[in-house]
Amino acid sequence: MALSTDSRVLTLSVARMADALGNSFLIIVLPLYIASGEISLAGIAGTELGGFVLRQETLIGIVLSLFGLLNSLGQPFTGRWSDRLGRRRVFVLGGLVLFGIGSAAYPFAGTYWTVLLARALQGVGAAFTVPATVALINEYAGSDSERGGSFGVYNTLRLLGFGFGPIIAGIVVTGGLAAEGVVTYDLLGLAISGFDAAFAVAVLGAAVSATLVVLFIQDPPEAADAASKNLSIAIRGPDGRGLDSVFVLGIGTFLMATTIALFATLEGPIRARLDESTFFFSVQFAAVTLANVAFQVPIGRASDRHGRRPFVVAGFAVLIPAVFVQGIITDPWLMLGARFLQGVAVALVFAPSLALAGDLAGERGSGTTLSVLTMAFGLGVAVGPLASGVLYNVGNFGTPFFFGAVLSVLALALVYSQVEETLTEPAS
Repeated sequence: MALSTDSRVLTLSVARMADALGNSFLIIVLPLYIASGEISLAGIAGTELGGFVLRQETLIGIVLSLFGLLNSLGQPFTGRWSDRLGRRRVFVLGGLVLFGIGSAAYPFAGTYWTVLLARALQGVGAAFTVPATVALINEYAGSDSERGGSFGVYNTLRLLGFGFGPIIAGIVVTGGLAAEGVVTYDLLGLAISGFDAAFAVAVLGAAVSATLVVLFIQDPPEAADAASKNLSIAIRGPDGRGLDSVFVLGIGTFLMATTIALFATLEGPIRARLDESTFFFSVQFAAVTLANVAFQVPIGRASDRHGRRPFVVAGFAVLIPAVFVQGIITDPWLMLGARFLQGVAVALVFAPSLALAGDLAGERGSGTTLSVLTMAFGLGVAVGPLASGVLYNVGNFGTPFFFGAVLSVLALALVYSQVEETLTEPAS
């Protein structure tokens, strides 16, 4: 993987891995932190709004969802702004600074509103970092025949950071694999709680990422050229017939990400149905990420040789049964297999989709074009848990997964009928 990849792509990918590790820390730590009693919920928890009572779980969900919403909705604007200025590096660094400030603020946050503000700051920071980073990955590709492999490397390392973050976070907060409660560390006579140590790791992740960018990353000439391009987001195809390929891939990516996020909300019902442990559920949950890590690079490189469209179409075709069977499975090992298969489907779609959008970004701005897909994925991950809970309440165990399979069919139909191949010269 490393020998044939541009060193700048590797550097950005490692930087993103460090950043993703820090962010995934907070996904685990923040709910524990808010529920620990260290954050005052006075005057908020138990408040009734329009007949709906704000409980602690709801307040935690708002904190977690706010990051994804601000991150996703902000990306088209920051991506276009980056294209307008012809600058990438300053956007990546600015976003990392905002994320680091948010992480550093948590130990001093005594109220729910300050936690919410810190998380909002991090969401805005991510909106600056993500589009500029993927634009750099795209522009560092020497040719269309290298783009899929570059995005495969980037996604693999990013997912490694995101996947291992929660495991490390649990160890840091509790002080061990099997430990319970929040540990207190003695640092040169200074007592440091497990929460503060975890926040420090998140700050460190942002700092390492920013240092790598400062030392090794520069804006390529292609970034300056973006300012002179058409930066509108196309909906119709170039000939006025049908839909634009990137727009359709954005819809498909949103629907795919929604199916990924259906699983987490149903931990209780899934564990009861399959008679499994919390650990085995966590393995099933992580299986999608593990499959992505295993297959992103080979699929990305294969799309450089054989084209983007066949892999994207195959991915959505595999996604349909992988999601559907999760609603009828009663064996924990079969569920693990279905989740892994879903991860393979995601790997088939994601790197080739980014590469296809990158191929078309030569005529548009990289930040604007690629932000369509990154925004769509973030929105799907934010919407999925809510949709899953609602569908489970109005239906039964299988309803969310059957709904996800229908979304997958819709995505396949759109991609098959509207997305065109962009790779005209395969890799040698």
